[in-house]
Amino acid sequence: MDTQMLSSLAQALGRFLGGFAHCFHQWRAYDNFQAYCQGLAADLERKSVEPIALHAGKGVRALQCFLTQSPWDQRRVRDQLQQRIAQKHCPVPGEPRDQDDLAVGLVDETSDIKYGPKTPGVQRQYLGSRGKVDNGIVTVHLGYHRQGLSTLIDGDLFLPEAWAEDWDRRREAGIPDELTHRSKPRMALEQIDRALANGVSFDFFTFDALYGRSNPFLRGLEQRGQRYVAEVPSDFRCYGRRPRYHSLQKPFAPKPVTSLCRHSPIFYGQNWRTTHIKQESREAQPWQVKAGRVPLQREDGTPTDQDYWLLTAWNPRSGEQKYFICNAPAHTSQQTLLRVAFTRPHVEHQFRTAKRGIGLFDYEGRDYTGLVRHHILCMLVMLFAAEQRAEHQDFFP
Repeated sequence: MDTQMLSSLAQALGRFLGGFAHCFHQWRAYDNFQAYCQGLAADLERKSVEPIALHAGKGVRALQCFLTQSPWDQRRVRDQLQQRIAQKHCPVPGEPRDQDDLAVGLVDETSDIKYGPKTPGVQRQYLGSRGKVDNGIVTVHLGYHRQGLSTLIDGDLFLPEAWAEDWDRRREAGIPDELTHRSKPRMALEQIDRALANGVSFDFFTFDALYGRSNPFLRGLEQRGQRYVAEVPSDFRCYGRRPRYHSLQKPFAPKPVTSLCRHSPIFYGQNWRTTHIKQESREAQPWQVKAGRVPLQREDGTPTDQDYWLLTAWNPRSGEQKYFICNAPAHTSQQTLLRVAFTRPHVEHQFRTAKRGIGLFDYEGRDYTGLVRHHILCMLVMLFAAEQRAEHQDFFP
């Protein structure tokens, strides 16, 4: 990009941030808000308070107080971000759309190593970004993807039980008394509720097996009238056909999806269908697919009244096998279900953008409010970047 384009982007960022001015009741807080977001968008090696302050010509203490003590409402900023998505990027009800034009909600978590015991939520736990148990924090996020726009729109710190029960430790970190330990699927439902309340509409949600194996999470989405394509683990159980009566005998018991997809008449009588799935910039990958309609297992062990899609997808190049369930109607095309299922890698790209380009985990303070505000402002700058990428595709291939 030339100097004129860079200057144009700086002006565009200023106009974008101006749309959130009403979230700040003091001019000083709004001025610091602009400086902090400009720092997150700048080409800095690290996006913590000190380098951002030096880049903006601000006092380090002033920006630190802006994050931790200044009286502005970070929830209102998050709500305004989601309302912007609803107004500018969600499908218009009743407006004709191409079959490939799908608004997909992406539920996932990410993590980061943190050294020392003071960062809110830090402990030895499984960190998906590292693929092992280590000392760090975990955050649960909701992403939005539609055509050329892909961005994170919400996020929460996962509070482990040990933190939730240690009142001295949590008060030292400024964690509100009302914040409790919740499961990650429960946190995801709370985020979905906020997005729906702010007018964001979704055609589907998709997520990995951690959420796909959670019956309360799947049931919660259905209670909210939401469709999903959920990856499930190989031991996820459902019925090949609805039994005539409830019995504990083996022939009437639900079976793991691996067994059903190999031995059920619904599947072994099918021929594999080849479809090519393109993900981000990589070449399209061939997948062999079979699909059928099956009842799932309720929490009490009985079959559901309705049938669901069960899909199995096998990549002959890598040998990877995936299983998905979906609550979409029977007339939904399998190609649509696969397109949604393989949208999930976009959230990994969202995390890479948020971490490497915007500094999602670069906050170095020990204050819960500061950490939450830093994450919300990162998502705000991420939305700006996503809008610019969608508008100027020649410059952001």
